[in-house]
Amino acid sequence: MSPLYCALVHHPVRDRDGHPVTTAVTNLDVHDIARSARTYGLRGYFVVTPIEAQRALVERILEHWRTGAGARRVPERTVALSLVRIVESVEEARAEVARREGRAPRVVATAAREAPGVEVRSFADEAARLRSGDEPTLLLFGTGHGLVDDTLRSAHALLEPIRAGADYNHLSVRAAVAICLDRLIGERE
Repeated sequence: MSPLYCALVHHPVRDRDGHPVTTAVTNLDVHDIARSARTYGLRGYFVVTPIEAQRALVERILEHWRTGAGARRVPERTVALSLVRIVESVEEARAEVARREGRAPRVVATAAREAPGVEVRSFADEAARLRSGDEPTLLLFGTGHGLVDDTLRSAHALLEPIRAGADYNHLSVRAAVAICLDRLIGERE
């Protein structure tokens, strides 16, 4: 199995009108995505934000679950939250994966929309690639209204959108991460 990492990107992402913005970190995203990352055996989970105050907030959240009252009350969550690293940029996350794994990761972006010029991979094809290889992979998940086009274009591939078969498509990012991880590496009959 390829070494797998994920990153929750708060900048640069799109606002409702498609303009680049920085979104706020939320406690639930940090906590719940770490639990999904641990459940599916990821090697790391990066929270990406250039804002110092937001990075400090994530540090406080992690301290609560790693060494504070949360660690004493629910110790199994300490293991999940140990996967979290706070970085200022996607480039810093890529560099950290390369440092840990000894080579640069393949970057796979996610989006609810297609991006011109970026190879779209099905969940089945990407799952087979992950199972059969050893190349480190970094999955990018955008907050707000998704990753900006430059970030999508800089990825090696774009994972196909999650399609629920309904006319509504606005999942929380933590739900999208869990669905993607299950489709990529969850058990199959």
